[in-house]
Amino acid sequence: MKVVYIAGKFRASTHYQIHLNIIHAEAAALKWWKQGYSVICPHLNTAHFQNECSDDVWLKGCEELVRRSDIVYMLKGWETSQGSRRELELAIELGKEIEYE
Repeated sequence: MKVVYIAGKFRASTHYQIHLNIIHAEAAALKWWKQGYSVICPHLNTAHFQNECSDDVWLKGCEELVRRSDIVYMLKGWETSQGSRRELELAIELGKEIEYE
C-alpha cells in the first residue's frame, strides 16, 4: 500500500482559518483513503497543538514524514505556506511522486 503525505497550509491568522485549513486537508485525506492509499495528514495529527512546541519541531517532524511517504499531495494554496514549500522542495530532492490538487 502506498503512503500519501498531505501538504498544505496549516497556520493562519485566526483559529477559524486554521480550522478551515484542517478541514480542507481532512477532506483530501479521506479522498486518498477511499482510493486505497494509506495517508499521513499532519493537519489532523497536530490539529490542536498550536504553541505547544516551536515551529521548528513541527517543520522538522513533517519533513521526516515526507521522507517516509511515497506520494506528496499538494493542496490548493500550498504556495503561501513556508512549510509546504519546503515539503515540496524536499519531495523533489528525494524523487517522490508529487500530485497537485
